[in-house]
Amino acid sequence: MRIVDSHCHVDGADFEADRDDVIRRAQESGVAAMLNVGTGDPNSGSFERAIEIANKYESVFASVGVHPHDAKLYNTVAEEKLISLAEESRKCVAWGEIGLDFHYDNSPRDVQREVFRKQIRVAHKLKLPIIVHSRSADDETVAILRDECTKKDFRGGVMHCFGGTPKMAKEVLALGFNVSFAGNVTFKKADQIREAAGVIPLDRMLVETDCPFLTPTPFRGKRNEPMYVVETAQFVADFLGVDFDEFAGQTTSNFKRLFGVDFA
Repeated sequence: MRIVDSHCHVDGADFEADRDDVIRRAQESGVAAMLNVGTGDPNSGSFERAIEIANKYESVFASVGVHPHDAKLYNTVAEEKLISLAEESRKCVAWGEIGLDFHYDNSPRDVQREVFRKQIRVAHKLKLPIIVHSRSADDETVAILRDECTKKDFRGGVMHCFGGTPKMAKEVLALGFNVSFAGNVTFKKADQIREAAGVIPLDRMLVETDCPFLTPTPFRGKRNEPMYVVETAQFVADFLGVDFDEFAGQTTSNFKRLFGVDFA
């Protein structure tokens, strides 16, 4: 069995003391690859760090893109820096995570909308798929994706850590997007997320940890890490009534296809 953690944050301070061990445990658990998603202040060096981690570990890929929390920090200088990082590294395979977060509103909503559109256009220009974050903003996220992502030669993307409704899931599927499920799908009160998982075709599904956040049951309370993607995958496979090896193989193939990568 080989599986992929399609969204993690192993470049962060939570993993500074034992990152080598974290990567080793993931590999020993059957995790063939991880996509480390850069976040933070684009002027702080955090995205350079994400690329460095991907360059160090053969099984780790990277993405760059400004999270909606930090949209207020996005400017021409930041954009040019991230474009350079994306163009210069063979391990950078996506732009994101980008999107809208109207739950925390860490950046003004009008700024989030503008920066989301700008970054989608950058990704289109660079021919990179996008990784989308959406919280408490289902309708507006879909509306922007419908406006911006139906252009010729757009590479598509993934709704990461899906927490929306089955209706939203169907809408993003219609736009050609993949949908990824994290540890929160295992939570006791996550009925809506599980219902959404039920409408996603297996050939459009990914799994992730979003570590160090959202540790799946039964490990809640511990720091999340890539090896726990196996727990989430097993849960979703059982929920859907799909053989685990089939589920792992298909989600791995989906990852390779979406991000244009290959690995053993």
